[in-house]
Amino acid sequence: MSIFGRIKDAIFGSSAKDSGQPKPAPAAAPAPSAAPAAVAPAAPQPVTIVNVENSLDSMPGADRLNWRTSIVDLMKLINVESDYASRKALAAELGREDYSGSAEDNIWLHKRVMQELASNGGQVPDSLR
Repeated sequence: MSIFGRIKDAIFGSSAKDSGQPKPAPAAAPAPSAAPAAVAPAAPQPVTIVNVENSLDSMPGADRLNWRTSIVDLMKLINVESDYASRKALAAELGREDYSGSAEDNIWLHKRVMQELASNGGQVPDSLR
């Protein structure tokens, strides 16, 4: 799983596919001689919006880490490896190949992670983007 995927799962909660629940068996194709069955329209799935700030604040240790501005502390809070190699790999996943680990790079990476969380269904305050 990607590093961003682990970050997202830690904040949003793991999906059913990652929880070990069995997947439903695929439906068998109807016999060629069978009359076509009417297909009911799919019911719309409810969209769950996760308040990223509240989710992170409720994690153990959030009060001791500066996760709002530090990518290292954010990664530590959600138990994702925060070393240089992991941050460099995360930056590459998010479109930046020239990550050097500088303060500017880390600020960019933190903001980019927050933007991606917002793009994936997270409610992220503007102050964190």
